[in-house]
Amino acid sequence: MKVRSAKITDAESIFPLINFYAEQDRMLFRSLADIYENLQAFLVAELNGKVVGCCALQIIWSDLAEIKSLAVEEGKTGAGVGKALAEAAIERARQLGVARVFALTLEADFFEKMGFEVIEKNRLPMKVWSDCAMCPKQNNCDEIAVLKTLTAKS
Repeated sequence: MKVRSAKITDAESIFPLINFYAEQDRMLFRSLADIYENLQAFLVAELNGKVVGCCALQIIWSDLAEIKSLAVEEGKTGAGVGKALAEAAIERARQLGVARVFALTLEADFFEKMGFEVIEKNRLPMKVWSDCAMCPKQNNCDEIAVLKTLTAKS
């Protein structure tokens, strides 16, 4: 498996990965236009020439970035694809000089195994909540905030 930056040709593969989980109410929907507009933030996991997972790293502020849209093809979960993508996003954040990375997730255990800690959502700045304005669950959010402080080795 190879994790790499997404290319234009990957958008058509990223779209169904994300929206498979969005249809199950496990992730926010992203339009194909939104994926193209934010393609530079995406990483993909490729196996035998096929995209089997994706995630995006969005810079929020000088010291904060978010891992978003982490999705793995059904049938490939538990094989290390998600972990490889999250690790690559963390490494990208580290290379950019970002001090902290967070995620809003329904899978806190996954992130805790990677050294994230569960935090109160109100510890995150208001800028984080821009996506919430369009979310149908905004008044009943069930996502858990997780945060990892980056050092040279973590």
